[in-house]
Amino acid sequence: MGISSTDGQLKSTPPTLRERTRRAMRAEVIEVAFRLFAEHGFDQTTVEQIAAEAGLSRTTFFRYFGTKEDVVLGRMAELGHDIASALDARPANEHPWLALRRAIDVVTQVDTENMDEARKFMRLMSDACALRTHEWERTQGWQGILAPRLQQRLGKQKTGADTRAAALAASAIACLNVATDSWMQDDGARPLSELVDEAMGAVAPLE
Repeated sequence: MGISSTDGQLKSTPPTLRERTRRAMRAEVIEVAFRLFAEHGFDQTTVEQIAAEAGLSRTTFFRYFGTKEDVVLGRMAELGHDIASALDARPANEHPWLALRRAIDVVTQVDTENMDEARKFMRLMSDACALRTHEWERTQGWQGILAPRLQQRLGKQKTGADTRAAALAASAIACLNVATDSWMQDDGARPLSELVDEAMGAVAPLE
């Protein structure tokens, strides 16, 4: 997927039909799996149960997910791509840090619009210790998606653009993680968007 600049915005090449179909199927399996996890618990739910409920064979299931953990973490991967798409849509002349903050709205809006589902997801991540480690690895993977886009905003020819882009991406991800942890500890008493503003604003002005 390439990145281009058009009419003041950075745009990526649209995904192919095959990619869209694959993402749609993964999303459907994730939805089914989360329902089963809520009913039976993560450890008690088997791959066979998820596949059967989704109308797939066990073999087909493994074409989309390598492990049961990947079903949960698939949502993390999707969020990373959603943030990247939102970043592409921001004006090209917008400050990279502010553009990142606005792109993260795709996460905070989900939590605002469907708080119960967001809580279930975070509770699941907290209850399964193995998932916490994989969650950290997956969110770090977002850096590889976001940094090239930030580097283009900073200017490829500028000295240190790649280092600064990676630092901005890593910092934004860290701020989101801190804000999410606070949101969970307070049981959603304050909007996640407000907590993200505080965290990112503590690192650099959002202007």
